[in-house]
Order: sequence, then C-alpha cells, then structure tokens
Amino acid sequence: MTDHTPLTVGILVSGRGSNMLSILRAVDRHELNIQVGVVVSNNSDAPALDHAVRYNVPTAVVDHRETPKDREAFEKRVDAVLRDHNVDLVVLAGFMRILSPFFVRQWPHKVINIHPSLLPAFPGLHAQRQALETGVKLSGCTVHFVDEGTDTGAIIGQVSVPVADHDTEETLSTRILAQEHLLYPKVLGWFADKRVRVHDQRVYIEPINE
Repeated sequence: MTDHTPLTVGILVSGRGSNMLSILRAVDRHELNIQVGVVVSNNSDAPALDHAVRYNVPTAVVDHRETPKDREAFEKRVDAVLRDHNVDLVVLAGFMRILSPFFVRQWPHKVINIHPSLLPAFPGLHAQRQALETGVKLSGCTVHFVDEGTDTGAIIGQVSVPVADHDTEETLSTRILAQEHLLYPKVLGWFADKRVRVHDQRVYIEPINE
C-alpha cells in the first residue's frame, strides 16, 4: 500500500526567506505535495516570518543570542521545536548559523541546504564573488545534504548558470537565485515522492513509479 502522507518539513531561516517563499508558493499551487510544519528563525525581525504567517504556517523564534556561548543549547531548542511539529526533513533557507556536529547527528541525512555554486566549487561565503574572481564560465546552485563540514555534504541536485563577461556579483547572484527558486521545490518533490536514495555518500534519484 502506498503511503500518501505528505512529507512534513521544517524550514530554518534568518532573513528575507525568498527560497522559503518559493517553496510555500509551490505548495499553495498544489505543485508540491509537502506540508510545511513550522518555520523557525533565529532572528525575530526576519521578513521570512511574515511570509510564513501569510501562508498560515506556524512560526517560532529561537534567538541564538540568548545563549551566545553555548551553541548546543541553542540547537537543542531548535531541535525541540522541530520535533514538536513532527518534522521529517529540515530545510535550510538562508539560515545564517553554522550547524554543529551535534545537530547534524540528530538528523542524519535529514537536513538539506541550497548553495549558490556548483559544489564542490566555491564553498562557504561569497560563492558568486569567488566564481567571478576565478574566471569560471559556468556557475549555478546546488542542493546538498548538510554534514559536519562546510558545504561538503552529498549533492542532491544542481542547475548550471552561465557566467557572462560583464557579470557583477549582483547580476550573477540574481540569475543564480532565480534558479534556486526552481531547484529547491523540485528537489523537495523528489523527497516527497520518496525518490532520494543515498549510498556511499552519493545520492541517487529513483525513477518515477508509474
């Protein structure tokens, strides 16, 4: 018997939440069979929280500044919120905190992130600037599992974006972001359909069962 229970995701945000909004819109258009169980932010002023409220998604604020010297205490509170909302998959959407090994171990192969480069090229901050400084002709975006390294987790999906000679960091970032908004919902659809399989740190997308 096929399980039609929607995948429940928890989205972690810190700022404007444009990738989160692309996910919520896809759900609202019935293009994505998931349930957003909760949106969690470490920043009470994050515009993403307002977007979530407009889509009737529960929100929570866990301020990392309340435990500045104890990252694990902060992450335990985030973990508790996610579990209270029966989350199956944790989705990072502009979450500006590096997750510790403690958190990643609580959610093995259940935390995903999107990064504005074709990983493993240009991990970390300012990926678009790195691409321009290196002179590559192709950049793009990558959805990957979060592991204990920095943007080193197994790659789930990628989209390439040509780099133009006249590009600036801003123009390249804008074109990559447009592709992020398409890629993230697409990848979540793979999870919703239970098509994602991980073996030896490689991700395989199973074909659609007719």
